[in-house]
Amino acid sequence: MKKFSLGLVVVLFLLLQAVASPSFATIFYSKDEAMELAFGKGTTVGQLSLFPDDQQTVQIQQLAKVKLESGMFTFYVGKDHDKVLGYAAIETITVRTKPETLMIVLTPDGELRNVYTLAFHEPPEYQPPERWFEQLVKRPLADMDFNKGVDGISGATLSTRAALSSIRKVMAIYQIMVQNKSAN
Repeated sequence: MKKFSLGLVVVLFLLLQAVASPSFATIFYSKDEAMELAFGKGTTVGQLSLFPDDQQTVQIQQLAKVKLESGMFTFYVGKDHDKVLGYAAIETITVRTKPETLMIVLTPDGELRNVYTLAFHEPPEYQPPERWFEQLVKRPLADMDFNKGVDGISGATLSTRAALSSIRKVMAIYQIMVQNKSAN
């Protein structure tokens, strides 16, 4: 009988684990496809990089009810000639142990227009369906809360909480850094 080295046994075990472990990673749209979804074909898409100062960070966190993890934020701005069609933000957040990436699209006035799941790496049964996001469209930031009429989804609680946090954050950043800036 041949003896196997411990290293070979470990490699074989890891290979079997990789093959036997289910892979749930699903990427639905590339960045270019996402921008077309947000603003339509043939529109100009620019970037608006924002760097909130300490006071703005506090205001955003209070409005959004979430902590900002970064000192930089990017909105994609869709334009048809000089007319702003809307703003989109791509947000990635860890749900349980794996990320979900959403594109949150706002109207030129900062109202929620659409939410698209760009990638979801958790098991598919935990992914909020498109119809769940539809209940949030045009809802004001103050009402983006399970305690204010947003329906939860049994079995997808963490996913929906993560999505709401991302949406609130994007809307709060818009209100503090874009809407207030253009009002001045």
